[in-house]
Amino acid sequence: MAGNTFGTVFKLTTFGESHGLALGGIIDGCPAGLTVDFDAIQAEMIRRKPGQSAIVTQRKETDQVKFLSGIFEGVTTGTPIGFVIENTNQKSKDYSHIKDTYRPSHADYTYQQKYGLRDYRGGGRSSARETACRVVAGALAKQLLGNISINAYVSAVGDLQLEKPYQDLDFTLTESNPVRCPDPAMAEQMEALIREIRKEGDTVGGSISCVIQGVPVGLGEPVFDKLHAELGKAMLSINAVKGFEYGSGFEGTRLKGSQHNDLFNADGSTKTNHSGGVQGGISNGEDIYFKVGFKPVATIMQKQEALNSEGALVEMQGKGRHDPCVVPRAVPIVEAMAALVLADAWLLNKLAKL
Repeated sequence: MAGNTFGTVFKLTTFGESHGLALGGIIDGCPAGLTVDFDAIQAEMIRRKPGQSAIVTQRKETDQVKFLSGIFEGVTTGTPIGFVIENTNQKSKDYSHIKDTYRPSHADYTYQQKYGLRDYRGGGRSSARETACRVVAGALAKQLLGNISINAYVSAVGDLQLEKPYQDLDFTLTESNPVRCPDPAMAEQMEALIREIRKEGDTVGGSISCVIQGVPVGLGEPVFDKLHAELGKAMLSINAVKGFEYGSGFEGTRLKGSQHNDLFNADGSTKTNHSGGVQGGISNGEDIYFKVGFKPVATIMQKQEALNSEGALVEMQGKGRHDPCVVPRAVPIVEAMAALVLADAWLLNKLAKL
């Protein structure tokens, strides 16, 4: 299967399935000499892991990372960094009812048609559990990036939209509630909505906003590897993502050029930041900000029509442990993918000039 590697210089290759023995990855291109904060990596894994609150899937996984290579006495050696995350709480029998049935809006049908077979246990390779590997690599990339800060947060659940601009938010409050919204009042409303949707046996989508600060000028490669294009690819590779916009996004299409242009200050900074920190595909030193839209989780605890391998339409109902809303657990995944893009761009930029 192709498509399992991300990055050009700082590369991540992942392997494993949702209900296999383990997930894992190989990080290649990480420079030698980086002192690794293992606690910080594990803290990121805890943010993503299942079973962390009443509004997410109750699968219980410790998600303990075991590093196999590329780190000696706590410091990267410049060689490939291998790691594994063991699966310890699989309940594969929860998926026996879909062995010969394709769930609506899942990868079941497309995987079967592409490969002629599929691992139906929890979606196999198509499961969002694969993103645990991305969080490991992203946590390491964050350490490589030093003073560049990456803060993602839930900005919408269903029709509930956080209207405050990111400049008015306190990112230290993001982890203060299970929804991961830095506005406590809105977080309460979002949590109540998710609980209500869960009782109905249904799911709900939402949005995650992300702000990257402290990015130097010059990251991003023309023409096809523009920084915002790489961020878009990274975000759209995350399970359940349906949309990506950066800077003024679609709202900017309503403005005139005279309203949208970011005029300069004498030091090269800009008076406004409709560009979202990227111009010509290259970072300009301003804050990079973007939004990622997630669909409702496809597995619902209601009866619905599905297709089986014999070509017959049948009735099925979801079973097992699933998130009623994916966005709270996806916050660290968005940050991880952003960190991978920036680490790769930062290393590539070192090759741009003497």
